[in-house]
Amino acid sequence: MIVDIHTHAWPGKVSQKARESLESLFGVKMACDPTENALLEHMDKNGIDVSVICSVATKPEQVPAINDWLFGIRSGRLKVFCAFHPKYAGWRDELKRIRDKGDGIKLQPEFQGFYVDDESLFPAYEEIGKSGLPVLFHCGEELSGTMKVRSSPSRVIKVKEKFPGLKMIGGHFGGFRLWDEVKKHLLGKDIYLDTSFFFGFLPKEETRELLLSHRADRLLFGTDFPLRDQKKDLEYLRELDIDEGLREKVLSSNARSLLNF
Repeated sequence: MIVDIHTHAWPGKVSQKARESLESLFGVKMACDPTENALLEHMDKNGIDVSVICSVATKPEQVPAINDWLFGIRSGRLKVFCAFHPKYAGWRDELKRIRDKGDGIKLQPEFQGFYVDDESLFPAYEEIGKSGLPVLFHCGEELSGTMKVRSSPSRVIKVKEKFPGLKMIGGHFGGFRLWDEVKKHLLGKDIYLDTSFFFGFLPKEETRELLLSHRADRLLFGTDFPLRDQKKDLEYLRELDIDEGLREKVLSSNARSLLNF
């Protein structure tokens, strides 16, 4: 079984607008229309069994509607990391809904306008930790390079040290384009790192060394599809000089253990 822990999709009525906005902001061309059906088609083509759709609420009031949609498309093949906004007044009740109907939470400090280690978020982190839900953070720079870095590795590790029971996933291998900080603060720690927007940005040998320097049970395959092509990232991992046991952990068993399936 292959699991992609980090993908995106939007409801059909807003998918084209989302595509145009993100392609313009990031200067990339998406692999396809960002809908759940297109994601499933690409999964079928590339032998990917399960994908996790990660959704972000850029405004607090968007949270319930986004999550209603996610709950409706959730299935054996599509898991959902739900929208959560620390300024949403009903976040405690929404957390209960996510625990009952979802698989985890996605936070995007750059788009949502908060620093990951801001103490105002501590009550939410405490409750998320108690819920047992994993939370995936965008980490590091944005692809556009035009936003503040509110989720650097040095800030991320402060949250983990304050809330050791919180199941944290550092998107983009813990800090897009901040690999030296990742080495200093995150490698070897009890934090999951996904491979989205990681493969291909460093020489292969350095990529391999970073993977081997982290805990084998805390590595997750993720692509950021449709901003990245699942096929290309899967091929990259398969060609990387690591043993098959580690490759299986990255592609499958670590995610299955984290998400309990």
